Amino acid sequence: MIITKRVHSKIKEIDFENLSFGKYFSDHMFIMSYKNNKWLEPKIIPYGPLNLNPGTHIFHYGQAIFEGMKAFKNDLGEIRLFRPIENLKRFNKSAKRLCMPEIDKSTFLLGLKKLIEIDSKWIPKSNTKSLYIRPFMIADSEYIRATPANEFKFMIITSPTSSYYAGETNLKIEQKYVRSVVGGTGFTKAAGNYAAAFAPTRKAQDEGFTQIIWTDAINHKYIEECGTMNIMFRIDDKLITPQLSESILDGITRDSIITLAKQNNIEVEERKISVNEILDHYRSGSLKEAFGVGTAVTLKPINSITFNDITMKIKKTNQNSYSSILKNELQGIQYGQIKDINGWTIRI
Repeated sequence: MIITKRVHSKIKEIDFENLSFGKYFSDHMFIMSYKNNKWLEPKIIPYGPLNLNPGTHIFHYGQAIFEGMKAFKNDLGEIRLFRPIENLKRFNKSAKRLCMPEIDKSTFLLGLKKLIEIDSKWIPKSNTKSLYIRPFMIADSEYIRATPANEFKFMIITSPTSSYYAGETNLKIEQKYVRSVVGGTGFTKAAGNYAAAFAPTRKAQDEGFTQIIWTDAINHKYIEECGTMNIMFRIDDKLITPQLSESILDGITRDSIITLAKQNNIEVEERKISVNEILDHYRSGSLKEAFGVGTAVTLKPINSITFNDITMKIKKTNQNSYSSILKNELQGIQYGQIKDINGWTIRI
């Protein structure tokens, strides 16, 4: 691995007390090129712009994938990664679906750990902040023929960050637009999945909502995800969440919350959940909680869900709410404050 360090750090330019998600980037980035059917020597270099030809494949056909993960620093200065191998597995799953080369586990971990070590001062020491990590791959071939590229760039950039969503979370159940379809790329983190969601999301936000609850593409009957998060409901004392499919992302936070819930003797069901079922539970009073889960947000309680002219207002959480219990335990593990019995974290 070739390492070239920045001479003068940008860190003094950053106000760590007022971080917004994804706005600032740390001093270095990891980069590795794929040519002639093999990955070339990886590099860590100063963060900066790329020099790309206008005919570069990524600009024309969107052959790009990414991941989202975090590094955490506690009051003792200990740094932990949370389940990075699961991110790599999902990244390679996305790569296979989009005709892109996979990344070797040892190369990924070596590059990731070294990058975090070099930029360790960029990790906020706070239980509400972290270093967001963005691995991504783009098609780098210089041609505009509509075929898979044969050259690629894999990169990792990092960003000190705080909360993704501030304030209340009020959602609208989408009945026209779709995030993904069975047979499509909804189970991957393909860049185009997110671009296609921008317009309907903006429309919902213009109507006063925070985000969208996505439903199935055929009948708009079954709940799938909310915004960029997996979604969960507490029905009486049971936790239910949509079962995974080709149109639902296999969230790592989702899997972690399910595991922790079971370890706390909370009954969990992964199955299809219809909009009408949630309406019925709301009317009967059995809908106790709803929350979104994901790397960016960790766990975010939902305050209301609107379907047509019906707004389901959900009770505020307290220390005994499932969302509070599970979020506190997950964050305790991530920051090294609770014993990691599942072996999820890696110390740097």
